[in-house]
Amino acid sequence: MKAAILTLSDKGARGERLDESGPGLAAWLAGKGVNTVLSLVIPDDHDLIAATLTEWADNDIAELILTTGGTGLSPRDVTPEATMRVVERLIPGIGELMRLKSLEKTPMASLSRAVAGIRSQSLIINLPGSPKGALENLEAVWPVIGHAIEKIRGDNSDCGGRFGR
Repeated sequence: MKAAILTLSDKGARGERLDESGPGLAAWLAGKGVNTVLSLVIPDDHDLIAATLTEWADNDIAELILTTGGTGLSPRDVTPEATMRVVERLIPGIGELMRLKSLEKTPMASLSRAVAGIRSQSLIINLPGSPKGALENLEAVWPVIGHAIEKIRGDNSDCGGRFGR
């Protein structure tokens, strides 16, 4: 599996803050045998986020595209809106599962607006901007990621027995 990581941070894009989430996610993915083929830090700009996600998905850069940052309530937190603008189909259960697992650790998880969806043949998932939150959220949904990507890429086998059902 190939992954791409898009970090959304005004300060990070200006070089005023070191991106720890992107490298942390890439290291965790490498431990799972996933090759991070592209990682980029850009500002919290709706049009730029949408254009980058579109370019990466439409050019089949990676099966899994992760964003980190911009899922909160600040005026510049526009990652979910940009993601919803470009995805062809939403996968609400991924965001719901991340919030559910995060609520076990903090009530602030209820404020996350992260979404996930499909564009072309790529799975796009919004993760929080904090390194700890990004990893915890990815870990929460990791058990379904491989299966989701197989289905997105055209696997038409039955799903029923996959997870012990």
